[in-house]
Amino acid sequence: MPKTSPTNEAITGCILGTAVGDSIGLPYEGVSRKRLLRMLGKPDRHRFLFGHGMVSDDTEHTCMVAQSLIASSFQLDGFTSDFARRLRYWFAALPAGVGKATARACIKLWFGFSPNNSGVFSAGNGPAMRSAIFGAVFEDLDTMVSFVRASAIMTHSDPKAEYGAIAIALAAFTAKRGTTIDGVQYVKQLESFIGSNGDELLVLLRNVVESVAKSESTKDYAVSLNLERGVTGYTYHTVPVVIHAWLSHHCDYRAAVTSVIECGGDADTTAAIVGGIVGTSTGVSGIPEKWISGICEWPRSVGWMRKLADQLDDSINGSADRTPISLNPAAGILRNLFFLVVVLFHGFRRLFPPY
Repeated sequence: MPKTSPTNEAITGCILGTAVGDSIGLPYEGVSRKRLLRMLGKPDRHRFLFGHGMVSDDTEHTCMVAQSLIASSFQLDGFTSDFARRLRYWFAALPAGVGKATARACIKLWFGFSPNNSGVFSAGNGPAMRSAIFGAVFEDLDTMVSFVRASAIMTHSDPKAEYGAIAIALAAFTAKRGTTIDGVQYVKQLESFIGSNGDELLVLLRNVVESVAKSESTKDYAVSLNLERGVTGYTYHTVPVVIHAWLSHHCDYRAAVTSVIECGGDADTTAAIVGGIVGTSTGVSGIPEKWISGICEWPRSVGWMRKLADQLDDSINGSADRTPISLNPAAGILRNLFFLVVVLFHGFRRLFPPY
């Protein structure tokens, strides 16, 4: 019998919500807001691989965080060393589309740099894309933030990347606690963790709250940030747009994911992040079943991710088993090579009309 505890629902909803958003958004990645509907149509179904979807590094990093939390029994030092090891071997399996900062950080880890010194000065999305799971798991905010910071600095040393990651984790933490979301209170709570050094992000998020209060669409809000061509990989572009979509559609998974994809740009990451946040609130039942069943992945299948979520829930509840479900390294390499072929096909397709 499947588990239905609140914690399990939040964790499973977060992991699968991330995966589904990632896979629905992936074929739209890098396409401008004006072109994406003409070229691909509305993001209402899988369009990556003959009506099916695959996931990218957004989902993979979320799953690795979950594995490391289990393996470390939620001990910060153990989490840091285990996640660094998983990053090294993930990178060695030749994943496609790795961010420049994350790639450089992984290389530094292979050359023996400490996880506390391996990060590259970048304000990219790497830390934010894997942070919703922290909010789904932890009940103590101070502990949650300490884990988010350890995860962020491992690949990105710019404080902006850390602040953006904390904003996403806090959104997921807030989402799992009920259907009523107070945007003003959310920003105030975030301020208590990032302080005045994060004023730039706080100003952006206060503007987000005002925009949502005026019923402005997420797409129009993105345009107000001069993102007419799409949301970039800069965390102070991604995080405000994602938070806008979450506050606008915090109980409607489909609408939240669709609204960020239609903004264009880094669509797989924006959809994965907001999918993880909203999935934490709605659970799996709030995610369209056809979107879940349409994911065609191996070896990190939907069934594998469900089992990982169950293991993480068991670990929270005191399970003595500290061995998370794993992947066959050879299978991972074969999968990544196939994934690369499909990505290259999509890139080639974009050379042709409609523009």
